[in-house]
Amino acid sequence: MTHPLSDRINSLPASATLAMAAKARELRAEGKDIIGLSLGEPDFNTPDFIKQAAIDAVNEDYNSYTPVDGYVELKEAICTKFKRDNNLEYKPSQIVVSTGAKQSIANVMQVLLNPGDEVLLPCPYWVSYSAIATLCEAKSVEIPSTIENNFKITPAQLEAAITPKTKLILFNSPNNPSGIIYTQKEYEALAKVLEKYPQIYVMSDEIYEHINYGTKPFSLAAIDSLYDRTITVNGLAKAFAMTGWRIGYIGAPEWIAKACTKMQGQITSGTNCIAQRAAITAVLAPISKIQYMVDEFKARRSIVIDLLKEIDGFKLNVPDGAFYVFPDISAFFGKTIQGITINNASDFALFILEKANVATVTGDAFGAPNCIRISYAASELQIREAIKRIKEALS
Repeated sequence: MTHPLSDRINSLPASATLAMAAKARELRAEGKDIIGLSLGEPDFNTPDFIKQAAIDAVNEDYNSYTPVDGYVELKEAICTKFKRDNNLEYKPSQIVVSTGAKQSIANVMQVLLNPGDEVLLPCPYWVSYSAIATLCEAKSVEIPSTIENNFKITPAQLEAAITPKTKLILFNSPNNPSGIIYTQKEYEALAKVLEKYPQIYVMSDEIYEHINYGTKPFSLAAIDSLYDRTITVNGLAKAFAMTGWRIGYIGAPEWIAKACTKMQGQITSGTNCIAQRAAITAVLAPISKIQYMVDEFKARRSIVIDLLKEIDGFKLNVPDGAFYVFPDISAFFGKTIQGITINNASDFALFILEKANVATVTGDAFGAPNCIRISYAASELQIREAIKRIKEALS
């Protein structure tokens, strides 16, 4: 039976990460012991000092609708955070708080993009960027990269991808799925290209900034020539283990912030009041209060890298941040293992799921068709068992 759904929803792909998680849940319901390394979610609980701030807000009777763009106290706290961590000067009128950074990104694309505009996506990129661009009737233009160049694009590649229709470029550093971090020098070289094209806006997704292993991320908006056309996106989900609290935010030129507030006012209105009050405490806290999680992720990174090096056919880089490894597994393409022929990364991810009972995500979804994403936001025991299973399934 065909249902009369809109062209808009019919053109929208399902999220590959959520689809794999759903498949893993389905197999668990059938009694299979699935180890999930597919979702980008910390396996820590929200820190107690943040939970206490939420409890205090409940007891202080915060229960009413919130301002569409967020409590002014939270916006002031975010301005303080931007100055402290990123050397960025924003006023509260340039801040919009949303129900997760995904909504922040969607708001920006909805208010900037017209049908036919082109959005540049340096590969690999988070799966939802291209889908949201599709919703805006814009065209995604991928700028490829490989593990050999550490999943980074060059100024020459950027220049070659720009056309008169280019309206927006999205950067994500530390990167999901590769974990790479662009250095200040690398960003400044890319900025030299963008300076020639003032009609192009820049979105800098910095949601993983605090999960880094020695290379401090640099904010694109800190480059003077880009400040007036850069939207800095951030949130609390990853570094603060607050995925379900749904708090994201932007710092942007005031006219873009106002447009996002107008858009949000007709979609969700203001974000949850209790989560916002807790967020004030989170963003003002010293980074040292969440360092224990970063230290644990770093230890797991070493374990994952060391174990995967033992599997012939896995080509690896060492991620600088986030909590993923993104191996090139193209050496397996064209091979038949346990009666199953692997033609691409999607085949490989399904093979691993069915034969090793380990859920990962195909690199096809991230614009990197030779790779798979493996999350190490899991216990050391789970990580060791998962990679042991993968090795046995492939041997």
